[in-house]
Amino acid sequence: MLAEDSLSALDEGGALAKRIPGFVPRPAQQRMAAAVAQAIDAGSELVAEAGTGTGKTYAYLVPALLSGKRIILSTGTRALQDQLYHRDLPRVREALGARLSTALLKGRANYLCLYRLEQAVGDRHGSRQQAADIARIRAWAGRTQRGDIGEVDAVAEDSPLWRDVTSTTDNCLGSECPFYEDCFVVRARQCAQEADLVVVNHHLLFADIALRQEGFGEILPGAQAFVLDEAHQLPELASQFFSVSVSSRQLHDLGRDALAECANAPGSLGLLQPLTSGLEQRLSELRLALESVPGRGSLGRLHGCAAALPALAAVGVALGELHGGLAAHAERSPGFSACAERAEEALRLWQRFDGSSQPAVDETPAEEDAGAQVRWYELTPRGVVFSQTPLDVAAPMRAYRERSQAAWIFTSATLSVGGRFDHFCRQLGLWQPETLIESSPFDYSRQALAYLPKGLPEPAHQAFGERLIEAVLPVLAASAGRAFLLFTSHRALNRAAELLEGRLPFPLFVQGSLPRSALLDAFRESGDGVLLGAASFWEGVDVAGDALRVVVIDKLPFAAPDDPVLEARLEALRRQGGNPFRDWQLPAAALALKQGAGRLIRTHSDSGVLVLGDLRLVTKPYGRLFIDSLPPFTRTRDLAQVQAFLQTPLPGIAGEDAA
Repeated sequence: MLAEDSLSALDEGGALAKRIPGFVPRPAQQRMAAAVAQAIDAGSELVAEAGTGTGKTYAYLVPALLSGKRIILSTGTRALQDQLYHRDLPRVREALGARLSTALLKGRANYLCLYRLEQAVGDRHGSRQQAADIARIRAWAGRTQRGDIGEVDAVAEDSPLWRDVTSTTDNCLGSECPFYEDCFVVRARQCAQEADLVVVNHHLLFADIALRQEGFGEILPGAQAFVLDEAHQLPELASQFFSVSVSSRQLHDLGRDALAECANAPGSLGLLQPLTSGLEQRLSELRLALESVPGRGSLGRLHGCAAALPALAAVGVALGELHGGLAAHAERSPGFSACAERAEEALRLWQRFDGSSQPAVDETPAEEDAGAQVRWYELTPRGVVFSQTPLDVAAPMRAYRERSQAAWIFTSATLSVGGRFDHFCRQLGLWQPETLIESSPFDYSRQALAYLPKGLPEPAHQAFGERLIEAVLPVLAASAGRAFLLFTSHRALNRAAELLEGRLPFPLFVQGSLPRSALLDAFRESGDGVLLGAASFWEGVDVAGDALRVVVIDKLPFAAPDDPVLEARLEALRRQGGNPFRDWQLPAAALALKQGAGRLIRTHSDSGVLVLGDLRLVTKPYGRLFIDSLPPFTRTRDLAQVQAFLQTPLPGIAGEDAA
């Protein structure tokens, strides 16, 4: 019945066609809606790949709204979450005449913390800009209803002040907070508990799955169905959220918050300031001691550095002393009590990594690698992060789904490799789910070319970067700029920026020179810009129309060989008798390539050229897997054909690109 109602709503003459201007029924959208409806009705699992332009958002919103069940919708980013809640959901809800309550719930870092705002107002801020910003935030705090910091356009989204006026799991006082009754996080979660449909993002969903209760008990309400859009992000996010970590930054923040509490406790500053200063000094000495080690690696590699162990131990001693000082003041205020608890937990974690807790790397027997953990470190410009990450999250993910007794729908434009979902399903512990692949309705053979330039060397050749740029320059001339150049490493990106500087008659935008959103806005406004980006620009970037005519991908996006978690996972696969390259590295790279290539064609009227710089596509047997995983672009190695294509207007193509 739900499937029939969903099909009727999406059909010609249905509710959406009658009430949403420009809506056109699409068979792929209807088939996906029917599959989602059946999964919701049966309480089953569905994995659905829906190519760009199929209208997957409406395909899951319609059955979700018609089901009468409690639904959680989760998507990849806060921007997509806002778009879903403020644009797509109201349109469909109004068209269907659905009478149900909805709520938008974000992670705590998106909400103003009144307690920390009060502390920040009393601080001396280092510049006039910061002082002005804190005044703007304080004025907004008096009138906001939701406390969502996204409401404040006057303060830059990357302002360091936001860290001072929002809370974290560590520094939240929970029910001990004097502002608990007015807490925006508490209010948002209460609304979510009472709503029929809640829109969240994956980070918040995993905070709940990982049982990170953040002082408020269950974050999300129980649901009868979960719909997870942009589901290709889930395996990596699950790995992050089932990890534990401790960092220099956490310890710096602990010291800062401890000193802020001293303002309300006379006599405490004289005791605690030397302890926080001592910890800061030990952290600085640790960072200097690690200058000679690689940027990241397994903990065993770090412990091989002669200077590392004593420096690690010294931080542990200083942290222990700070914990003792905070414990002595714990009864003086909820803030001191919370800081003491944070110091105790940080010390416990630190001892996992400083050599005092063995083994440094947990080597679980090969036959039970599901429980294996890898301990590793990563250097930052001013500190270090230590993490313990599970090699396999399939078991906890499967257990959570079984406990929920709910339907689970996973959807994205990029989930399959070679028409199969094996890689995705294995990572999340999905056993024989229902599956669906709906290809994009775009006419890729007409709208796009895939171009592999002739004469390029193998990617490992030292001249590869220079030769690739030489091959790309005539393409950029033909497209009049309007290009993304996507790189598999920051080193390659920076080298390309050096090679292109002064050689283009178009604006050049380089990742890192501006915040991501500002860089994309500047690119769109330029009309003929060339943007150089690495990992974060391979997905979630939507530039439709003439503003983007070329996407260049330098190499096949195999994961970095220095990734200690990947290294441990591949070794676990090898011990189990698998083939790490075939079973993990190839499918992961193929999915990443699909994401990058997906930046090019976003609507029925787009056209452009995908430039692939990796000769292994045609020289290695596995190249066919990558080619087959891409949309069916017309392929060429002829520069003249590329130039003619870019300089010939594409005839109009009828189509509708609503969600």
